Amino acid sequence: MIEFAKKIGEIAIKNHLTISSAESCTGGLLSSLLTDVSGSSEYIKINFVTYANEAKSKFVDVKKETLDNFGAVSEQTSREMAQGLLKYTDVGISTTGIAGPTGGNSEKPVGLMYSSVAGKNFCETKKILLPPDTERVEMKKQFTKEALKFAVETLEKQYTKGK
Repeated sequence: MIEFAKKIGEIAIKNHLTISSAESCTGGLLSSLLTDVSGSSEYIKINFVTYANEAKSKFVDVKKETLDNFGAVSEQTSREMAQGLLKYTDVGISTTGIAGPTGGNSEKPVGLMYSSVAGKNFCETKKILLPPDTERVEMKKQFTKEALKFAVETLEKQYTKGK
């Protein structure tokens, strides 16, 4: 996973970007990996673990209506989390999901995660669905890996066009 975090750092440095994260289901693991990269203080601005809905609203401006209408685990919430980070940083990365083993239902099963990457002129979201019988700690690791990989893909697309 560290290779994805290193690549995010390379893109950030090359493009003079700051990066921040707002995490729910990954509980700080994404932030930990981003900051495991030597020199990350050059581009990491601020990271939040917004586990509670109140934190999502207070720190990254997720609307109460979004949480009421779509829930904490939704594409809409993920997007608002990433976009809400833009008041602090150039690029925001978010994760929200259900790591289990409880908390899921038929509509939103254990193993569901949304990750978004937002910048000034873009916001992309990916839905990830892992096997629901995956052990919780492993689920968080896999969610984090998928979010980092998605961030690299999105940043490469946004910041290496025509270069």
